[in-house]
Amino acid sequence: MYSALSKTIAQLQLQNFSEERQAVLQPLIDGIQQRTDRQQEINIIFICTHNSRRSHLAQVWAQLAGVYFNIPNVHCYSGGTEETALFPKVAETLTDQGFSIFKIADTNNPVYAVKYSDNALPVIGFSKKYDSLFNPVSAFTAVMTCSQADGDCPFIAGAEERIPVTYDDPKISDHTPEQSRVYAERSMEIASEMFYVFSKIRRCSPN
Repeated sequence: MYSALSKTIAQLQLQNFSEERQAVLQPLIDGIQQRTDRQQEINIIFICTHNSRRSHLAQVWAQLAGVYFNIPNVHCYSGGTEETALFPKVAETLTDQGFSIFKIADTNNPVYAVKYSDNALPVIGFSKKYDSLFNPVSAFTAVMTCSQADGDCPFIAGAEERIPVTYDDPKISDHTPEQSRVYAERSMEIASEMFYVFSKIRRCSPN
């Protein structure tokens, strides 16, 4: 893992969540634990309206948390209720926090590779609808990272469970002097919660 990213992880706060927030995160913990106990694939799609900010941050940090805590078979994805583009400030923020990010395709909807280690398989980041063929079509957990997407999608085909874990949109800071701070704080908030979730998972004992 990149040293700068290790330093960011060391700053995460995993013990200071309110009882209310712990209750929000518990269904996700329970779902991951059940699949871990059954030695099943853990497929999670993080969903937000535009698949441009929060859902990407959650996808990247959850994938890394699974690796960090050595939880097998974790595959994280993201999607939206509509396709736009990954907002450049998200990639900039993750780069500042220690990831290595480069464009695979430079179009109106750029495709990014997000790496946490030189030899690791990258997370592929680009905006897409949650039912894109890039994502799993069945046997996945849908995590709703914004209340609008949660309200707009009463039914998600293929999802075994649907869990709201919503965050404030950092978009409110766009074009203001507070933008970098707000994006960094939102990223760290999401990272802390994803690391908290995976820190609670008990690995199966080998047979």
